[in-house]
Amino acid sequence: MFYYVAKTFAVAPAVNALFRPWVKGLDNIPEDGPAILASNHLSFSDSVFMPVKVPRPVRFLAKKDYFVKRGATGWVTRKFFDITGQIPMDRSGGRASQDSLDAGEKALREGALLGIYPEGTRSPDGRLYRGKLGVARLALRTQVPVIPVAMIGTDKVQPIGKKVPSIRRVGLIIGEPLTFEAYHDNAEDRFAQRAVTDEIMYQIMRLSGQEYVDRYAADVKRRLEAGES
Repeated sequence: MFYYVAKTFAVAPAVNALFRPWVKGLDNIPEDGPAILASNHLSFSDSVFMPVKVPRPVRFLAKKDYFVKRGATGWVTRKFFDITGQIPMDRSGGRASQDSLDAGEKALREGALLGIYPEGTRSPDGRLYRGKLGVARLALRTQVPVIPVAMIGTDKVQPIGKKVPSIRRVGLIIGEPLTFEAYHDNAEDRFAQRAVTDEIMYQIMRLSGQEYVDRYAADVKRRLEAGES
C-alpha cells in the first residue's frame, strides 16, 4: 500500500513532470508472476526512474550500504527501503552475498518482480561492464524469465558523485523476456551461469547501444581510485 501511495501521489508526478521519462517495450513485462528485470546501471536514479514507469512494484537487490547509513537522512533511507520491500545486497562475496541472493530467490518464488544490476555497481564511465553470475544463479534456480532493460541518459542526470540531479529527459527500453531452458539442468554449473550472464549482457548492450568492456566495473573503479589506467 505504501509503495503504491508513494509512487502514485508523490514520486511519479514529480519525476514525470521534471524528467519526462519515455519508455519502450512496456508490454514485455508480464502482468503477474515472477520475473527478473536485469538492467544496466548508470546512476543512483536508475532505481527511481524504472519503478516509476513499470506498473508493477519492483523489488530491488539494493546495495547494503543504503540500509546502514547514519543520521536523519540514513534513517529515512532505511525506512523507505524497508517499507517498499527492497532487499539488501551484500557485495563482499562468500556467504554474505549468497544470503542476499537467497533473499532474492525467495522474493521470486513469492511471485515478485525483482530488479537487479548484473554489473554489480554503477558504470564508472558510461560503458557496459561484465556481468556477475548472481543474475544467472537466480534465473536458473527459479526458472523465471529474465527481462533485459536499458536505462538511457541517466548518467547525464546524476553521474557518480553528484547528489543533486540535473533536469533532463531520460529513457527506458525494455527487451523481450529471455528464458534459458537449455541450462535448467545445470543451474549450479559456473560455465552455464557464465553463458547465461553473457547472453543477458549482450541483450542489454544491444538495447542500450553502450560500448561493452569485458572487465568487472568494480575492478575498474578500484584501479581508477588508485590512479592506475
